[in-house]
Amino acid sequence: MPSQNVSPFSRRSFLQLSAAAATFHMVTEPMLAAAARGPAPKDAVMIDSNENPLGPSQSAREAISAIIPLGGRYLDHLTHDLIHTFAEQEGLNPDCVQAFPGSTPPLRFAIVAFTSPQRSYVNADPGYEAGVFAASATDARVVKVPLTKTYAHDAKAMIAAAPDAGLFYVCNPNNPTGTLTPHSDLEYLVENKPKGSIVMVDEAYLHFCDAPSTLDFVKAGKDVVVLRTFSKTYGMAGLRCGFAIARPDLLDKITDRSGWNFMPITALVAASASLKDPLLVPERKRINGTVRQETFQWLDRNGYSYIPSESNCFLLDTKRPAKPVIDAMAQQNVFIGRIWPILPTCTRITIGTHEEMEKFQSAFQKVMRGTTAFSLPLAPRPHLNHRVLPS
Repeated sequence: MPSQNVSPFSRRSFLQLSAAAATFHMVTEPMLAAAARGPAPKDAVMIDSNENPLGPSQSAREAISAIIPLGGRYLDHLTHDLIHTFAEQEGLNPDCVQAFPGSTPPLRFAIVAFTSPQRSYVNADPGYEAGVFAASATDARVVKVPLTKTYAHDAKAMIAAAPDAGLFYVCNPNNPTGTLTPHSDLEYLVENKPKGSIVMVDEAYLHFCDAPSTLDFVKAGKDVVVLRTFSKTYGMAGLRCGFAIARPDLLDKITDRSGWNFMPITALVAASASLKDPLLVPERKRINGTVRQETFQWLDRNGYSYIPSESNCFLLDTKRPAKPVIDAMAQQNVFIGRIWPILPTCTRITIGTHEEMEKFQSAFQKVMRGTTAFSLPLAPRPHLNHRVLPS
């Protein structure tokens, strides 16, 4: 006779939690870069992981220092304070905001919540791969849709390619290209997607450009989840803090898969201090934009091809297999990004400091002119649109 004391922890919920746990074992971007370079050599130029070389702001550093004596406490109220600060600044209901250790965890939990063998995961190509890796936890079909000729997400093609979609992922500006998808195209995706599917917009790089946010979709109650992180503009990649912003019912489905979501108190106070600093974002945006433009001007003068970016990274076309170039640059103590299969002659470059980009230029010139000991095989250029777009 079946027991009357039935546990709510069903086989289905167990599998859901197991899938969520499995996503944590997927390869992440920092892991890929760290594995490629090993321990950072002394004085290395590390422009391979989209980190911000400026690190946390002074106010964030002071907040971290002040909270260290309380490191033995959970201090859950700090999460509440951070959420309310962000919600007030953005005109959101606090119930629509949830804090996470960065923005990649909610992406993974959303994949567990909204995809399945019957509900596909849709990603741009090239695009950020964490979701592609995580989709294996739910056995979801992964649909990679090429970017348009202007390197925007192709909303119409994404919808056509996946009438069974559970989750559409859009990184805007895109990683690795640093290019923008117009708000009107995102609106088309939201309004014309398959019924029951979710659009996730990752705004990790939004503060480097002038593009509008998609928080208006959340305020309008749409089937949209917006991701934010303090890893990029705010220089807190190693501290781990971010948000998922959505209707409460959508957030509940994500947090149900996340288990106990304790936040590092150092990250919480650093993030709160950063939000309250009105000069931080515009100053970081100005610094990144200046160094990025100087880099593009140098590439133009020397005849090198790249995809113009509005973010803190861009794709550089080596016009030959990029892997030997990456290896040769590492021998010059300059570590650059990796390769996306759809663009095998391109490698991603993160914008570093002015001094770091000068070292990058010197090393790249040596490698491309063949004045290093490394051999670089030439290869036919693939029929891809790598042309330099107007800035």
